[in-house]
Amino acid sequence: MTVSTPHSPHARFFALVPCAGSGSRAGTAIPKQYQPVAGLPMVRHTLAAFAAVPRIARCLVVVAPGDDFLQPLEPPFALAACGGATRAASVRNGLQALLALGAAPGDWVLVHDAARCLITPALINSLIDACAQDAVGGLLAHRLADTLKSEVDGRVGATVDRSGKWLAQTPQMFRIGMLQDALAQAGDAVTDEAGAMEALGHRPLLVAGSAQNFKVTYPDDFALAEAVLRSATR
Repeated sequence: MTVSTPHSPHARFFALVPCAGSGSRAGTAIPKQYQPVAGLPMVRHTLAAFAAVPRIARCLVVVAPGDDFLQPLEPPFALAACGGATRAASVRNGLQALLALGAAPGDWVLVHDAARCLITPALINSLIDACAQDAVGGLLAHRLADTLKSEVDGRVGATVDRSGKWLAQTPQMFRIGMLQDALAQAGDAVTDEAGAMEALGHRPLLVAGSAQNFKVTYPDDFALAEAVLRSATR
């Protein structure tokens, strides 16, 4: 068996989907990732995109202890009931679970928000293609198009120069071992994997994503996601 190293050309690709959040900002009666969108629980659309990428060896869904909403899941999916109190904790626990399932520290992991249900196989493949030979890894992101304002007490504090500004999206793709080290040092306050890598001095690659790859967060977002998904099936 080939052992993956940090720069091994034989490294495999795994996906990790944190799915343990409560979704309090969405205002839904159940966790937002399970809220029906276009006829399916939102996370099912997310998982369908990864299932359509044959290069993904295994997709691990991290849920809260006692959460059996998605059971049973068929390969290439697996469930790990090791969700933590924060997203960072869920990802850390999920990385350890991936290693227990046979992944190696030098393999790649694509961490993706369960609530980004408009991700497509094409976007996933574009991230893999861009990052597979990179020394660090990278993330999907969308160049900021709107005028950006800072706020002070509910009023505009200043107009911020938007040049060079990107909206971070997911998946975010890094070597499992490197990401473990980064998250261990960054702690629970970090909001995405790229931020943890940056804290160690790395400069992740920015890979063009899509405006449609937004994170369903607020009540109005569900209607927009529904419209996009239904238009894609016509």
